[in-house]
Amino acid sequence: MERQLKIAVLGGGIAGLSAAWTLEKSRRSGQPVDFRLYEAAGRLGGVINSEIVDGCVVEGGPDSFLTEKPAAAALCRELGIADQLLGSNDAERKTYILVGKRLIPLPDGLMFMVPTKLLPTALTPLFSWSTKLRMAREYLFPPAPATEDESVAAMTRRHFGQETVDRLVSPLLSGVYGGDATQLSVRAVLPRMVEMEQKHRSLSRAMLAARKAAHAGAARPTSQSNPASSSGAGRVGSRSLFTSLRGGMRQMVDAIAGQLPGGSLHLSTPIESLAQASGGWALETAFGHERFDAVILALPAWVAGGLLRPVDRTLAEALSGVPYSSSITVNFGFNLDQLAALPPGFGYLVPATEKRSMLACTFVHAKFAGRMPQGKGVLRCFLGGAGNDQLLDESDATIAEIAQRELADVLDLRATPNFVRIHRWRQSMAQYGVGHLERMEQVRASVAALPSLALAGNAYQGIGVPDCIRTGQEAAETVLRSLRIEPATVTKA
Repeated sequence: MERQLKIAVLGGGIAGLSAAWTLEKSRRSGQPVDFRLYEAAGRLGGVINSEIVDGCVVEGGPDSFLTEKPAAAALCRELGIADQLLGSNDAERKTYILVGKRLIPLPDGLMFMVPTKLLPTALTPLFSWSTKLRMAREYLFPPAPATEDESVAAMTRRHFGQETVDRLVSPLLSGVYGGDATQLSVRAVLPRMVEMEQKHRSLSRAMLAARKAAHAGAARPTSQSNPASSSGAGRVGSRSLFTSLRGGMRQMVDAIAGQLPGGSLHLSTPIESLAQASGGWALETAFGHERFDAVILALPAWVAGGLLRPVDRTLAEALSGVPYSSSITVNFGFNLDQLAALPPGFGYLVPATEKRSMLACTFVHAKFAGRMPQGKGVLRCFLGGAGNDQLLDESDATIAEIAQRELADVLDLRATPNFVRIHRWRQSMAQYGVGHLERMEQVRASVAALPSLALAGNAYQGIGVPDCIRTGQEAAETVLRSLRIEPATVTKA
């Protein structure tokens, strides 16, 4: 009888679960694969944490994923929950930047930090006239491309000045990464911008060329295009910017867990040690010692680094050197008539120069239709971010009071919420600092020298849900091939 090859997956977030599902597909196809997933917490999903409160879908962690990244939607199709995918209500999409106590909409035609339409840029009160002139001058007299990695703030400053960093780039990146634009690597976070600068020098020229090419491509129908899908915001087929699931992001977690063998999931089981042993790996938990042929570490880089220190000190130090930021989400539930004075749109971002605790606020009921009862609304506030870890130690009452005070100050919202849900995420968001790509080259070289080991998670090649899913799948495929097993093709659940 052929020996079963044992694989351990450490970490029960979406990266680890995606790795486990990839292994399960190989097992179902008849390959001699036996796997175990270990999670230190008492539940699966990591930062994905959805619940139904007062009939409303409340997300403690990520509320959606970028539609243009295919891994998450493809996984949902594999799991048989494609009918639960829900596109954002882009007909209502408008984002504001807080300046003083004024919410200023992002001007039309802005492609990340680059203006592509003259009139909206000229008329917006978001930027001073000196910054607007700087933006116009960038088209004609762009700076020389950088020769080394630099921060996103440094690149923006060279092209458009400090005000663009303060009022646009910093709040945008803070909303995505919970990080500091002066520390994040432009080559790791915005590689396309670097390519554009190398080719065109002017980012404005480059974005206009990209926009022109995109319009030309959209004008040419293909055999895969669906004319009917071009109308109706909120449907996945209508190219919504964001996609979620009707019952919350946790539907993905539950769908994977429901397809895995019952004995493969071990919750509340932290790993005490990891060591190489006779061509494989030895794990030590509170429940005993176990040997595996391969191991997938789907853990925060600093946790993986701690486990790998006795195995490869150089690799451990590289992983432990990846910085992380912390965050807090506060969900407030209201009756919709209490929110009648809100401006139209998805919410607002808060620049660090405003010296507030809140980083952003999402008008959840406007962003996704059909996820709460009629007459109900939810505001989701983000606090914390780089350099604000002290907030995590405050009581729930204090955190709720801070958020409500700032909502009252900005939105003049003084109503008592129907419910409050607070989630703290300590050291949960990897920060791709200047030199991150070089660090990852070192990590890849070290991992390549270790048999049957793979890494997955948000510290390596992207921080979003689709990125974590992809790294989990790739990690599983890597260890399967190291054991001379060809990964299975798609298997419908």
